Amino acid sequence: MSSDTASSNGALLKVDDLEKHFPIRRGILWERTVGAVKAVDGVTFEVAEGETLGLVGESGSGKSTTGYCILQLIKPTAGSIKFMDKELTELGREDLRRMRREMQIIFQDPYASLDPRMTVGGIVAEPLEVHGIGTRRSRGETVRKLLEIVGFNPNFTNRYPHEFSGGQRQRIGVARALALNPKLIICDEPVSALDVSIQAQILNLLKDLQRDFGLTYLFISHDLAVVRTMSDRIAVMNQGKLVEIGTAEQVYHEPRDEYTKALFAAVPIPDPERQRERKAERARLRQESRAARATDTTPA
Repeated sequence: MSSDTASSNGALLKVDDLEKHFPIRRGILWERTVGAVKAVDGVTFEVAEGETLGLVGESGSGKSTTGYCILQLIKPTAGSIKFMDKELTELGREDLRRMRREMQIIFQDPYASLDPRMTVGGIVAEPLEVHGIGTRRSRGETVRKLLEIVGFNPNFTNRYPHEFSGGQRQRIGVARALALNPKLIICDEPVSALDVSIQAQILNLLKDLQRDFGLTYLFISHDLAVVRTMSDRIAVMNQGKLVEIGTAEQVYHEPRDEYTKALFAAVPIPDPERQRERKAERARLRQESRAARATDTTPA
């Protein structure tokens, strides 16, 4: 993608002025609303079919809440979410259930996102059962095929999640997300709970799946290196607002917003000399900032 926004003609997902406010309540016997936390505050972006949009920001910036609102796992306070030209916020329960066949999620924690009482085969087959797809036998064949695709041994379908490592569990989660052959997958910090070596394997798997199946990703992460590796474009969030969006190269090398600059300046550089230079530059900027504030407060 060469433009800062996805082409409207090719946009699979359009989010317009999305808001999600959580009320602040006080009182013991009689609760009253005294304010609201603006977790998502006026966010607008598009994702073109087949691309990966990275959504990056600090913890608490509203990234995951944005993803959950898109899937309607939590109801937004205001705004528009159009997926495949259908307004998700206006769909009834049954229409939304059918639409969810086209959009899935890979959760952050592979230890918490898999039901420990279900076998691997049951976990991956569950979406097929919920949507009434295939017979029991055909679902079993589909499950084995999906597990092979994600690099998981299909002979382990009768085992339980606790018997596997974090990377293996995340492969099970990826297979589950693929079960309904969706168009959009929201990846909510999919590798943050994994070791670095395993992270690379899962990221390569996601890239291969996107190439082979034409998937569209909204890739949510606080890891700037991971986002750069995965994304065509990057959107930066801060305190519920979208502060910058552009191509991966533009956002990394020519950030426009001051928050984006500060965010990338915090990334360690594996070069002691450059790290010392950057540290000295930050110290100089802080000193200039303090001097400017002191001048502003000096009486005339």
